Amino acid sequence: MTSAPRLEALDAFRGITVAAMILVSTPGTWEAVYWPLDHAAWHGWTPTDLVFPFFVFAMGAAVPIALARRRGQPRNLRRHVARRALTLCGLGLLLNALKAPAPLDWSTFRLPGVLQRIAIVYVVVAWLTEKKSRAFQIGAAAALLLGYWAAMMLIPVPGVGARVLTPDGNLASFLDRLLLGRHLAFGTWDPEGLLSTLPAIGTALCGVVAGDWLIRRADRRHHALALFAAGIATTLVALLWDRVFPINKNIWTSSFALLAAGLATMLFAFCHWVLDVQQWRAWSLPFVAFGRNALAAYVLSIALDTAMTQWTLGSAADSLKWSVYSHGFASWLARCCSTELASLSYALAYVSLWALVVVAMYRRRVFVGI
Repeated sequence: MTSAPRLEALDAFRGITVAAMILVSTPGTWEAVYWPLDHAAWHGWTPTDLVFPFFVFAMGAAVPIALARRRGQPRNLRRHVARRALTLCGLGLLLNALKAPAPLDWSTFRLPGVLQRIAIVYVVVAWLTEKKSRAFQIGAAAALLLGYWAAMMLIPVPGVGARVLTPDGNLASFLDRLLLGRHLAFGTWDPEGLLSTLPAIGTALCGVVAGDWLIRRADRRHHALALFAAGIATTLVALLWDRVFPINKNIWTSSFALLAAGLATMLFAFCHWVLDVQQWRAWSLPFVAFGRNALAAYVLSIALDTAMTQWTLGSAADSLKWSVYSHGFASWLARCCSTELASLSYALAYVSLWALVVVAMYRRRVFVGI
């Protein structure tokens, strides 16, 4: 059984991403959100659009390290991958059920989701990491991105035609309706659909390459700079590709997959240079703690936010979350500043609360894994 060195930067990068996921998912009110903290309506991107693919990238970077601990025991490795994927799918469906309005309507119950996509991507990336060479993985990423571009632009959708990228008219949405029926987030389409998971695999494979690049090199200072330069190059390619295949998180276009991978590579390289090369770690504890308990922090924070949103206080119509937000934040921040600042302040306080939880877990060496 072999092992790989643990990169402090990977834990911090993943932790930054998880903290950002909680921040953008739990504003005080969705009626007042600064534009960088909300998703782009369709084409284009905001910083919020990068949060999920950054997590997918981080997962890809961690796969070679995680699987190295089980290498040499193929049966145990396969069992671990299958158990982890099924657990992720189960947790994702549970979150969907918690968010669904009561009574639960199984005819329209959402099947895709963030954790479900992560599970699919994880299985594919784990198989490629164990069975195929790094060159094959790079080729697979390129084939997925180019193939997805060709399919989305050249295959005609019945009744619509080819080269249509509207929410209902694109090929990915058509296939989701064909295979999943009404079990989609927005009725006719879903941002975590089936076909658009293919370029997400490409994003994760970029993470695999980035993580492996740093793990295998002894001269980390120069290789961190090289990795940062690779991130810049990837981002430029994405911006050029945007001219013919628009950057779009909702259908995870190939240009978006590369944009997210390029920017994630730059942030990952920067974290590596700061934490693993320069050893400047005084600031990193909360993020490393989030990174070491990433899944627990995400699932529990979203579940609690959902419960607070749905839990009304006695006979009052207001939810527990609205009461906390309106009395603790909006009652004074909205008056002196703006409703957007009050909403953001609530989200920051919520993230800080979970930071205290994961830091306490980290100091007690409590790590929840699957």
